[in-house]
Amino acid sequence: MRLPGNLVFQSAITFIGFLSIIGCKGAHSELVPVSGHVSIDGKPLAVGQVAIYPKGHRASFGKLDNEGHFTLTCYLPGDGVPVGQHIATVTAVQSIDEHSNRWFAPKKYANTATGVWVTIDGPTQDLKVDLTWAGSNQNSPFVDKF
Repeated sequence: MRLPGNLVFQSAITFIGFLSIIGCKGAHSELVPVSGHVSIDGKPLAVGQVAIYPKGHRASFGKLDNEGHFTLTCYLPGDGVPVGQHIATVTAVQSIDEHSNRWFAPKKYANTATGVWVTIDGPTQDLKVDLTWAGSNQNSPFVDKF
């Protein structure tokens, strides 16, 4: 029995696509899925994003939702971050106009030199990133003019 050429071509493309999906996961097998919650002084931080910077590895990012939840993405949605202790930043800012921004967390958390350290022991849905206004030059949401 001879298969039509179009069917053979479609089957080959499907098989190659399947192999590429499996190959992508294998290529980044060091990543574990991580999601969690960001709070500031005990209240959910509903604006911004979390970034985790593993040494010697590509960064992972997660956008905060209205309840402060995030899911980390490195290469593919939700693929996560490597296990280890890493510096994390939280950038919680919205543009007001061309000369000002509103910050919902101290600027220090948006900088890798002054961010927060997180420990990833394995896959988790409950990574807690707790921030505070205490000890910063800013108080609660503030407007930064430039």
